[in-house]
Amino acid sequence: MPYYRVVGEVPRKRHVQYRRPDGGLYAEELMGEEGFSSDSSLLYHRHLPTAIVKAEAVTPVTETRLTPNLPLSPRHFRTQDLTSAGDLVNGRVLLAGNNDVRLSYATSDRPSELYRNSMGDECVYVQRGRVRFESTYGAIEAGEGDYVVVPTGTIHRWVPQGQVNVLAIEASGHIRPPRRYLSQYGQFLEHAPYCERDLRGPSEPLLAEGEEVPVLVRTRGGLTRLVYRHHPFDVVGWDGCLYPYAFNIDDFEPIVKKTHAPPPVHQTFEGPGFVVCSFCPRPLDYHPEAIPIPYNHHNVDSDEFMFYVGGDYSARRGSGIDVGSVSLHPAGFTHGPQPGAVEAVIDAMGRGVTTTSEMAVMVDTFRPLDLGQGALSCEDPGYAWTWAR
Repeated sequence: MPYYRVVGEVPRKRHVQYRRPDGGLYAEELMGEEGFSSDSSLLYHRHLPTAIVKAEAVTPVTETRLTPNLPLSPRHFRTQDLTSAGDLVNGRVLLAGNNDVRLSYATSDRPSELYRNSMGDECVYVQRGRVRFESTYGAIEAGEGDYVVVPTGTIHRWVPQGQVNVLAIEASGHIRPPRRYLSQYGQFLEHAPYCERDLRGPSEPLLAEGEEVPVLVRTRGGLTRLVYRHHPFDVVGWDGCLYPYAFNIDDFEPIVKKTHAPPPVHQTFEGPGFVVCSFCPRPLDYHPEAIPIPYNHHNVDSDEFMFYVGGDYSARRGSGIDVGSVSLHPAGFTHGPQPGAVEAVIDAMGRGVTTTSEMAVMVDTFRPLDLGQGALSCEDPGYAWTWAR
């Protein structure tokens, strides 16, 4: 995270005695990245965060296999046709992934169990509904259009308020704002399309109590359920620069050019081997002869995974793409507007249309994406041929 935050009560100095009202010591826990060499936070627990009483291996309840995108072709998946059994953790339906990132879809109206992903950060985009994110750092209320970024190792759970639909981006490392948006000291620069004021972190501790509390833990070796002697949400205060936060896509400030701008202007986050971009409502390109939708392009180094979350998709007209769709355009395939889309948008501009309402979350990966069984179960088999119609 680019700036310091303090929540609850913490002592004036780090690593000194901090005593409970009964005279006992609060237990300090350092959550830190890259072996004490990067961002960290210090959390103060009422009880030892190391005390576990049981551990058992867990078999995944959802399909985790991936298969290569063969024969190579563009794909269209309809997440609106998926059914999800479970919560927003155990009910994730795997759409695509590689060694850097896994992309899943989930629909649920039930609370998840406590969960810790020790493989990497997560970025969960809320497509529909409202959900309360609870963690050792406190709670965040999230709703439609929110990205919730969860640091590696954070014990947390999701509590939906009715049915919630999410896209889960699970990284093999850390997810951060793009470096070009930040000063050498981590402050957002003036040209960045969002800033610190747009990020919402927890504001107060949860101070939960309980004993014999199970936590599902994911590591590269698989899943384990650890039973903690005391509830992990017993934190009375914390401070530092590492914590979960929410950012709403409506707070992204689009960058507009006279002619069509490429996807890097929409970049929102970066992770190991991938980037996340936000396509938001914005003015159309305003050169008098502009073609204000994407030109045909071939990203030779990346696969493009596009999740359509709202608005009208002029460049995809005639392809079957709708809200809830996912398109996958792999490296090795040149893609662009559907036949007739260019002429239609130019005609619309001639009739006074000056803005686009499209909203989408895009993940570009720099290694090929393999396909999950969830995606294959909701695929539109005719999508690859729509440019030839």
